[in-house]
Amino acid sequence: MCRLLGYIGPPILLESIISKPEHSLVVQSYKPLEMQEALLNADGFGIGWYHPHQETEPFTYKNIQPIWNDLNLNSLNRYVESGTILGYVRSATPGQAVDLSNCQPFCYENLLFIHNGYIDKFRQSLYRQIRDRLKDIAYQSINGSTDSEHIFALLINEITVEMNYDLKNVLKTTLGILTELATICEVKFLANTIVSDGNQLVASRFAQGTIPPSLYYLKNDPKFPESVIIASEPLFTAEWKKIPEQSIIKVTKNLDIEIYKP
Repeated sequence: MCRLLGYIGPPILLESIISKPEHSLVVQSYKPLEMQEALLNADGFGIGWYHPHQETEPFTYKNIQPIWNDLNLNSLNRYVESGTILGYVRSATPGQAVDLSNCQPFCYENLLFIHNGYIDKFRQSLYRQIRDRLKDIAYQSINGSTDSEHIFALLINEITVEMNYDLKNVLKTTLGILTELATICEVKFLANTIVSDGNQLVASRFAQGTIPPSLYYLKNDPKFPESVIIASEPLFTAEWKKIPEQSIIKVTKNLDIEIYKP
């Protein structure tokens, strides 16, 4: 289990959303309030962002240290600005390696992806089943060993067969495949995710066989005007809204919000 967030709006410094809020990702790494199946998020972290003025592939910064121990983060946070940001602190599933290849966000072309949750007994249950469904491009995109990256590979697989894909529909299809495989193998999974192409955030609060982790969104708060934040836990006191269970939320650059039931 992990903690994650996504931001879309006017360009801001990374520190504004990653470390400055009273219940920031840094605080959530050692003092989460709503995490059900772990106590700490000390197995690394990652930040992904897009250039505020140019069309480029996204940038990432990852570390296997706890976020509170990273000596470079403060300087990076005070320098980098972006209008689309993803952040993540990791609590590794037992048996999964703590190395950079398993750190999120994961990237593919212009996409960033983060996942909070797990597939139960992943290596014994859906590991082979997921890989067997992948075409070469998606299969070769996998560098690590986590269930999270394999979920992203399923998503990549869908976009490679659909030229003008809709990110919301692709995520919906990915969750449908996971549900089908988990039902056959009689295992549960939790899939709170955020995926972005720089122009939108698409997130899921979803699970099979159990209750999905917490996930909230906040729009046009005075501290972050003309923006939307999606987060595992509220970053500060405000009018956060809980994203419904078993749903997908899509947020555009214009801050239009749509919530769907897959």
